[in-house]
Amino acid sequence: MSSPTATLLISCPDQQGLVAKFANFIYANGGNIIHADQHTDFAAELFLTRLEWQLTGFNLPREFIAPAFNAIAQPLNAKWELHFSDTVPRIAIWVSKQDHCLFDLIWRHRAKEFTAEIPLIISNHLPLQEVAEQFGIDYHYIPINKDNKLEQEAKQLKLLREYKIDLVVLAKYMQILSADFIAKFPQIINIHHSFLPAFVGANPYQKAFERGVKIIGATAHYVTSDLDAGPIIEQDVVRVSHRDEVEDLIRKGKDLERIVLARAVRSHLQNRVLVYGNRTVVFE
Repeated sequence: MSSPTATLLISCPDQQGLVAKFANFIYANGGNIIHADQHTDFAAELFLTRLEWQLTGFNLPREFIAPAFNAIAQPLNAKWELHFSDTVPRIAIWVSKQDHCLFDLIWRHRAKEFTAEIPLIISNHLPLQEVAEQFGIDYHYIPINKDNKLEQEAKQLKLLREYKIDLVVLAKYMQILSADFIAKFPQIINIHHSFLPAFVGANPYQKAFERGVKIIGATAHYVTSDLDAGPIIEQDVVRVSHRDEVEDLIRKGKDLERIVLARAVRSHLQNRVLVYGNRTVVFE
């Protein structure tokens, strides 16, 4: 899009007149709304909306938009985020030994499927260093065990600050992050198989094969201190049959993981995900 845009993501207690209040803030300042979407969670009594408008012709300078909108949001007990389309986020991809999600994200980035920079890859193993070198991305090897976890996480946080990282993507990073780390850097997306809560632990595909499952899937979610229980951004499934061996389940599962993770990252980067409680609304 040639003209930069601003996007507001808003959640607040539901009441009459909210659409008019928010839209009028943009209209009264000369803005042209190009996307507007909303959802009401009646059980939670919450109104959730995404408003995107062109900055060309908007009367308020960027630095004044947030304080001006806050004057409207505060009386409504609204939670909100403001994003600008020409702000380019910086991503750190974390990996272990599997390369399928890493390659997919790099290829999609190079194909300009999403707008971001990928200056950093962090891993607790060395095999994928050559991938980083192939694409000119800095690679930091930080091995982790139960005895050095806190020390190594401090190094990881230091790198995130040095590289000015906005989002961490766990692209099959087979480690559990501590609650302290997540509290200090909460913008983390993870991908895993969707067998959970069934077939927990090692070898889930072997266990699923032995059980004779007919559907496998993948889930991308934000990371919280509750293991694999953060707000879900994207999911998908594919059917399998009695003719599929364990290797077929793994192949199909990897395909889904690539697609689901890419969708989740793209939605996040386009400011289409609104988190409330442990749920999300993903505006199309």
